[in-house]
Amino acid sequence: MVRFVTSLLALSATAWAASSCSASSQCPKDKPCCSQYGECGTGAYCLGGCDPQASFSVGSCAPMPVCESKSYKWDDLDDTILNTKYLGNATKSDWTYSGFPKIDDGNLVITMPKNSVGTLFANNHYIWYGKISGKIKSSRGKGVVTAFILLSDVKDEIDYEWVGADLTDVQTNYYWQGVLDWHNSGNASVDGADTFDTWHTYEIDWQPEQTQWIVDGDVKRTLKKSDTWNETANRYQYPQTPARLQMSLWPAGQASNAQGTIDWAGGEIDWDSEDIKDKGYYYASIAEVDVQCYDPPSEAKKSGNTSYIYTSDSAMEADIAITGNDTVLGSLGATGLDMDLGAGSSSTATASGSDSVPSSNGGGSGGMSGNSSTSSSGSGSGSGSGSGSSTTSGSGAAATTTGFSQGGDGNGATTVNERALSGSLFAVLVAVVVLVTL
Repeated sequence: MVRFVTSLLALSATAWAASSCSASSQCPKDKPCCSQYGECGTGAYCLGGCDPQASFSVGSCAPMPVCESKSYKWDDLDDTILNTKYLGNATKSDWTYSGFPKIDDGNLVITMPKNSVGTLFANNHYIWYGKISGKIKSSRGKGVVTAFILLSDVKDEIDYEWVGADLTDVQTNYYWQGVLDWHNSGNASVDGADTFDTWHTYEIDWQPEQTQWIVDGDVKRTLKKSDTWNETANRYQYPQTPARLQMSLWPAGQASNAQGTIDWAGGEIDWDSEDIKDKGYYYASIAEVDVQCYDPPSEAKKSGNTSYIYTSDSAMEADIAITGNDTVLGSLGATGLDMDLGAGSSSTATASGSDSVPSSNGGGSGGMSGNSSTSSSGSGSGSGSGSGSSTTSGSGAAATTTGFSQGGDGNGATTVNERALSGSLFAVLVAVVVLVTL
């Protein structure tokens, strides 16, 4: 943790003064939405990842599209949209992405070309308890991390992560509101052939009273809500708020990352590896994904069936309501406070300006290695490069003009006196900052 805070304090204070936000320093009314990177803005800042605790008010963030039970296969990328163009219409686009996805023989391939920051693929429908499963082949190589996670806007998190230097295990983890607990992680063995060469099915069964991590039908880990009680805080520190399914491939072994991150990932990434020479990129493959929505808690407040909203910045299960509120912004200048602002203008289709689409790039991770206080997982950020990553959607230049990274607590050192920082989420921001300042 000291390493993280030192990295941030080394930055120019003026670089963050104008736009940074945290639970103790909320965004101003004219740029009311605090993105998952801890910066204030409008438009995409108010969509997936918008933190209601650090925004101007809990209503600043756009309502979250409700869960949709659905099986996804990959004949094409027609149901996907670049994060620079998404305005909250989850009915039209199931997935938002940044980076370099492609389709290969009916499989989704998330790639990481040489010297890029990889790919993030995020479902636009939020899940408030349910079961997600993915038939996946992870990437390989030291420093390369594949992730399949649930992440809420207040950073409740449930993870699978594959470290490319270890192809016999998958790491599991969880967080509550980004609070760091080194005991939350654990490895799960994957029987049979390695995780790169062979398809395996990974499931997260997330229920109000327990969560299970299941590999090829075998329960590998069970977390009970009753075991997360914090007597001092008088609350269950258990993931309990609507979350998005996110899949990513990212360079934890980037040379500019913190040494603990690099060590956890098995060493520095080799940009001249077999996969880079053969394909032009590192890659992970997803054959199919299934989302099964569970009923919301019986005591949940309900006035519709379109969206979830936060009713309090406490952001506990009881502070979620199901409403008929629209989820679509009128433009990239709109916010949850004025959803229709700019409707019909040219800005509805194209991102322009750093205050309407978060500027941090990359497909960071939301998991924590849990090895020690010097270990963390996080992604760097910068402009992706490399060709050959996608023949079906999104050039490298288009995909990396603006960012959409997993995790990214983004609140910086200002939150350290309010709550423990999430190692994985905070490390994402630190790595982003390091790369941007290089």
